[in-house]
Amino acid sequence: MAARILVVEDEPAVQELMRYTLEQAGMEVFTAASAEDALESLRDELPDAVLIDWMLPNKSGLALARELRETTRTADLPLIIVTARGEEADRVKGLDQGADDYVVKPFSPRELVARIQAVLRRRAPHTSDAALAAGGLMLNPVSHEVTLNDSAVELGPTEFRLLHFFLAHPERVYTRAQLLDQVWGDHVFIEERTVDVHIRRLRVALGDEGEDLIKTVRGSGYKLSAAKPHSAGYAKAHATPQ
Repeated sequence: MAARILVVEDEPAVQELMRYTLEQAGMEVFTAASAEDALESLRDELPDAVLIDWMLPNKSGLALARELRETTRTADLPLIIVTARGEEADRVKGLDQGADDYVVKPFSPRELVARIQAVLRRRAPHTSDAALAAGGLMLNPVSHEVTLNDSAVELGPTEFRLLHFFLAHPERVYTRAQLLDQVWGDHVFIEERTVDVHIRRLRVALGDEGEDLIKTVRGSGYKLSAAKPHSAGYAKAHATPQ
């Protein structure tokens, strides 16, 4: 899945440069010219990361970062401050307001992309192009291939995104509402039971191990179990002699 990035920058030339750079790297880019525009955009849909220029009109980038961190819906958004202020004290101030990283202008396109990818790997690993594996299950987001015990698994696009998210966060329980926000997008208004339908399809596609890999946690939600289950035959064959 292409990472969705919101660029908050009031200088048109810099905004366009950042858009071009990130789109060339395969990212989907949205732009805002002020903190107010950014907040309006975030009300419609949450991106995977936000690049925020320090010097914005009316409300500074630091104030915007602080507001996003203090708001429950946006508290976990990866934030990167972009500014010409490169002194150590300024870097510390930006990080203290909740930024995950700090990019100093002028920056090279490669550095900007690398820093975004590094933050996404830490904060939103399901947006990364890195291959993921757990318990004989492997997923390659670039080739869009899934294998289980070296056998190909055919998945629909929604089941692929769902499995990608689970593999990026193994052993962590997610509610239906959280899965809707993370996999479908928080701007999509559909019934929570839709998640159950796609979980069932994913388990069927994974075959006999589907129920063991994608577990129901009663009263809480679903999780991917990274521990490879042993079959009864395996247990009998490897039983300790009495």
